[in-house]
Amino acid sequence: MTLIIAEKPRLARNIAEALGASKRRDGYLEGNGYLVTWAFGHLFSLCDVEEYTGAPRGGKWTMRDLPCFPETFRFRLRENEQKEVDEGVQKQFDTIRALLKRQDVEKVVNAGDADREGEIIVRIAVAQAGGTDKPFLRLWLPDQTAETVKSAIGDLKPESAYDNLAGEGMARTYIDWLYGVNLTRYATLKTGTLLRVGRVIVPIVKAIYDRDTAIEAFTPETYYVARSCEKTGDADVELVSKKKFSAGEKAKAEAYCAALSAEKAVVKSAKSVQSTLSPGKLYSLSKLQNALGKKYKMNMETSLKIVQGLYEKGFVTYPRTNSEYLATAEKDKIKKILGELTKIGYPVAFKDGKSIFDDKKIESHSALTPTTAIPDKNALSEEEKKVYQTILRRFVAVFCAEACVCRKSEIVVAAGDREEFVLKGTVILEKGWTRFDEAEKKDKILPDLKEGDVVATRFIPQEKKTSPPKHHTIESLNNYLKNPFREDKARAEEEGDDTADYRAMFEGLELGTEATRTGIIDNALKSRYIDLKKDVYTLLPGGRFLIESLEQMQISMDKYKTSVVGRALKRVFHGESTVEESVEIAKKEVREVFSPKKTAPEDDRDTGFYGEEVGTCPLCGKPVVRGRMAYGCSGYDREEKDKGCPFRIWITQAGRPVPIRAARELLKEGKCGVLRGFVSRKTGKRFDAALALEDGKTVFVFPPKSGAPRSGATDALPWDEVPPQMPQ
Repeated sequence: MTLIIAEKPRLARNIAEALGASKRRDGYLEGNGYLVTWAFGHLFSLCDVEEYTGAPRGGKWTMRDLPCFPETFRFRLRENEQKEVDEGVQKQFDTIRALLKRQDVEKVVNAGDADREGEIIVRIAVAQAGGTDKPFLRLWLPDQTAETVKSAIGDLKPESAYDNLAGEGMARTYIDWLYGVNLTRYATLKTGTLLRVGRVIVPIVKAIYDRDTAIEAFTPETYYVARSCEKTGDADVELVSKKKFSAGEKAKAEAYCAALSAEKAVVKSAKSVQSTLSPGKLYSLSKLQNALGKKYKMNMETSLKIVQGLYEKGFVTYPRTNSEYLATAEKDKIKKILGELTKIGYPVAFKDGKSIFDDKKIESHSALTPTTAIPDKNALSEEEKKVYQTILRRFVAVFCAEACVCRKSEIVVAAGDREEFVLKGTVILEKGWTRFDEAEKKDKILPDLKEGDVVATRFIPQEKKTSPPKHHTIESLNNYLKNPFREDKARAEEEGDDTADYRAMFEGLELGTEATRTGIIDNALKSRYIDLKKDVYTLLPGGRFLIESLEQMQISMDKYKTSVVGRALKRVFHGESTVEESVEIAKKEVREVFSPKKTAPEDDRDTGFYGEEVGTCPLCGKPVVRGRMAYGCSGYDREEKDKGCPFRIWITQAGRPVPIRAARELLKEGKCGVLRGFVSRKTGKRFDAALALEDGKTVFVFPPKSGAPRSGATDALPWDEVPPQMPQ
């Protein structure tokens, strides 16, 4: 007997059906020499801190247990929110363990999804069941059609061939635990608010934070350009100068317009070339999600769920791919798919070439394509149709037998020797593949002008305003996460140069992966750090609190540090490093957070821990404690805010945290020393100042120089929304 352990029940059913294992048993399928069982995705998770320290689980988090660096990481069966093992999970694991011990089982096959997560899910289950001394093999499925399953079962490789992939998966699991558990607990204890800190979720929220704060700080500037739009023959010819004049240079702009208008504008050259327009590349998961988000406003969680379902039904290939190319070994398979599409009327033909088949741009999985199993359109839901047709139409466009013929035109108009204006346009003559997939560039029809024609002009200053940055969309955020270090983005996209993107992915420079990114963004949405309306992301107060709190705590989880871990994981995958070496990088980073900081008093930003006593209230004599947003009097009544003592020192003053050391000094002495790095809300300029208490309120005290005021009320404001309570 051959025991096959699939990652999920649906995959197990597809494998069993293809292999003729049709007899239903309790927790597995049997027949034709095969036993096919399954996990429910992750059956196991890493143990909590308390299971290493001996503290009772479910109690309050304390600094006493942090940082936690297990000598050996331990796993336990997956639990529900009540910290109880699910009965179904326990029963299924017992089934796997019993099947592994059956005397008639001669070999064991890992049929996890074809990625690093699928690789370790089955490995962990087998290891927790006591391991196996039987031959351990790997079933690698690019899709779930019966034909592919039968072919792959005859080409099983030893599980050891995937040790590096498993090593990368285990290293990622351990590293994310070290960051997530230690830093989440530390940040939560410091702020009194549950803050989910992870090596990928923080850079994602930070990207949206940076974009939204840039929009908030943006001040539009007026400028002028010289523009003419006059009729020449039957067409309006628009000419816009590249020169810009500031708001105070309107007179110069008018003079330049007059000078341009005085020149004879002549067509210097007019070229028109007939050529073919190439379709877009096949879809990776990110590019598919970009397209679905842009066209249908479909969020990433929904699109991934649908495409995963289509994969499990055998209609599309493995979805969590980062490539837009196919492997050269897949040419025969592609020909079969094209044959099926021809039968139902699509004008497709096999094409070869580096723009489609390129092994150097494939890490684990080829681009998303349909399979030979073409679904009946009535068998799909409306959402499934949108996703499937998007994949199918792009595939048909790439292999369309009918070329998209267009005429590309370029007209150069010279206004004397002062300036040349270049007009470009593309006109579709024969639609070809654009009947199935939209062309990325819009058509622009140019007037019928010939070399030597005189163009009528009348230039006038056109007032324009600089535009603020745009909020991140599904597409722009995905592109950023795929390669956060890409330079000259506009040039690379315009020229179709994606080499930099693939180099970044292969080196581990991307933030998250195709397999994990959607879940992490969804976690940020559920944590109320960010919001998604249609396909636009915006920052929420909780996300601002997360990023600014981490900055106050000097916890750096930016894209640079995240990429260090990403590169370490790729070195494990390529056999250039060990799991232990990559985990040590994370331990070093976490240790730095918990290490005492040597900081000059004027640069100190340590705001202490939530609930920590700071001193005595100058108004009522009760203890002042460190709260979420302020060092506040314990006599304050949170329920009836007009009662009790209102004394507080806001933790954030003029864009800078007031350290607990300074707060203690204020309460004891009535003033504290100079702090550096305040930022004026009105001017945006940085300044240094001491703080003092006057009539129970905090005021700035400025160093005596150049006539600066001696003191003034602080311009800090509390948050509009108080973050939620921390877990007990």
